Amino acid sequence: MTWTEIAGFITGALCVWLVVKRNIWNFPVGIANYIFFFALFIGSGLYADAGLQVVYFGLALYGWYSWLRGGEDHTALKVHNPTLPQFLACLAAVGVIWAAIQFGLHRYTDSTVAGWDAITTALSLVAQFMLSRKWIANWWLWIAADLIYIPLYAFKGLWLTAGLYGIFLAMCIVGLMEWRAARAKMLAAENPAT
Repeated sequence: MTWTEIAGFITGALCVWLVVKRNIWNFPVGIANYIFFFALFIGSGLYADAGLQVVYFGLALYGWYSWLRGGEDHTALKVHNPTLPQFLACLAAVGVIWAAIQFGLHRYTDSTVAGWDAITTALSLVAQFMLSRKWIANWWLWIAADLIYIPLYAFKGLWLTAGLYGIFLAMCIVGLMEWRAARAKMLAAENPAT
């Protein structure tokens, strides 16, 4: 266990809790988290996960802006669902990203877990994009990624990080329920029974 793993644990847990609560401060806390995990993953040979932190940084800036000004008439975004074509495009993106990263890891690195590193990275990238748009379905991709991340990090001996992702998994389930409830409440307020 290193100080970067501990700092990643703390900022990661705080970031996900803030996302569950739909709090805009998840983005700056997340940026700090990405820096800590970049250093940790480089040292652990999880190169795709390290690269993911760089992309997360950019997606956090995009998400921060989108949550504040990405709605109608540059208003704050509301929690909503993607359209079916948007959701299917996201699933297709997971497949393409997974294949591309796995190919690169096999060809250019000494990764011992290329396929698992690639799928978690692909799921996480697309989930983070969906989160930036406040799409409820982002939680399903995070749940799938966490179910793979937990044993992957345990296999790599990153026990604190594996534990953190167990906490993330529980928080994702709560996030899914809370975001669904927020959406239902918003729709009820917009369309009161007559």
